[in-house]
Amino acid sequence: MLGWDAAGIVREVGPDATRFAPGDEVYYAGSLIRSGTNAQFHLVDERIAGRKPASLDWAEAAALPLTTLTAWEAMFDRLDVLKSVPGAAPAILIIGGAGGVGSIAVQIARQCTDLTVISTASRPETRDWVKELGAHHIIDHSKPLAAQIAELGIGAPAFVFSTTHTEQNVADIAELIAPQGRFALIDDPKIFDVMLFKRKAVSIHHELMFTRSLYGTPDMDEQGKILNALAALVDDGKIRTTLTEKLSPINAANMKTVHALIESGSARGKIVLEGF
Repeated sequence: MLGWDAAGIVREVGPDATRFAPGDEVYYAGSLIRSGTNAQFHLVDERIAGRKPASLDWAEAAALPLTTLTAWEAMFDRLDVLKSVPGAAPAILIIGGAGGVGSIAVQIARQCTDLTVISTASRPETRDWVKELGAHHIIDHSKPLAAQIAELGIGAPAFVFSTTHTEQNVADIAELIAPQGRFALIDDPKIFDVMLFKRKAVSIHHELMFTRSLYGTPDMDEQGKILNALAALVDDGKIRTTLTEKLSPINAANMKTVHALIESGSARGKIVLEGF
């Protein structure tokens, strides 16, 4: 399977489909158990698709589904950020705020919660990017995190959302997070000492937005609802696309170029392939 996100037009629907009709404009992130989106036609379960934001073009919309679902589920389903942590600063630290997931997580946290949003970024261009997206504070993930959080003077954050390099930051996260705080991660650290968090009774949450579609969970349609909610926020001018670059057409050479850029770790926001 190659490709995750997509935005396009419904051409046909199955006999049990009730949410969409041919001609509808949709966007979605697909499923691990179906063919990917680096193709002209896709089969997708309508429960995990949303109506494309009307104010965005195809590439701008295609940049959003996977990262939106990941960030939204991490914050509201896993971290339960609307429920406070006693004694903690009402704040969330987003590690990797300039990346694909981080770029939408910063915006969702700012627009949909009252939390103080702290993002990490290490280069001038990425610091400017997360500031534009709404981060209240920016710290440098190339330096120890705990000391920088302490220097902010706001107290220990209730929530930490790590989108990258969890393995190298785990000790700092354990130090800086509030007692009884909640910590979510989406990457795959080879070594991860959960015992660092026992003294503070921190809860640890993994997030994978493909879980609902992979297992056909009873709440699988939540993903369609999330994408519709995000589309409304976009069309209201509260959230912007995280698209920073697009290449056309969708072919092997451009896929190779894009994958190399993503693997370099220097990408900002999302890169989209468009057209055939």
